[in-house]
Amino acid sequence: MTGLAGRSQSTISGAAIDCGVAVHPRNIMAQIEGGIVYGLGHALREEITIKSGRVQQSNFLDYEVMRMEDVPDIRVAVVSTDNMPTGVGEDGVPLSAACVGNALAALTGIRLRELPMSPARVKAALAGKA
Repeated sequence: MTGLAGRSQSTISGAAIDCGVAVHPRNIMAQIEGGIVYGLGHALREEITIKSGRVQQSNFLDYEVMRMEDVPDIRVAVVSTDNMPTGVGEDGVPLSAACVGNALAALTGIRLRELPMSPARVKAALAGKA
């Protein structure tokens, strides 16, 4: 978390995947990296608000996604085994929010149970803890 802004940013993200025989390891790494970035966006920023039955966000100006400057150093280890090859899919996506939530809890002692873990939610939780 950076100072009073309450903004969370991951600096390093790591993942290991065992998908059996790794037919195209570089493609697997790229898929996991992309999933992590997508998952971090969900965990930290992306939010849709609805007012009077209408979505308030109209484009990327007011729907904040991860930008390259926000992406952490991502390290992926592809573990190739003798098992049959399996799909890789979006394995990096669902784990990202859990990892961010656990890091936030370890750092602050609070658990946020709603996504995104926006600066406003982090500040409110910290204020409630005091």
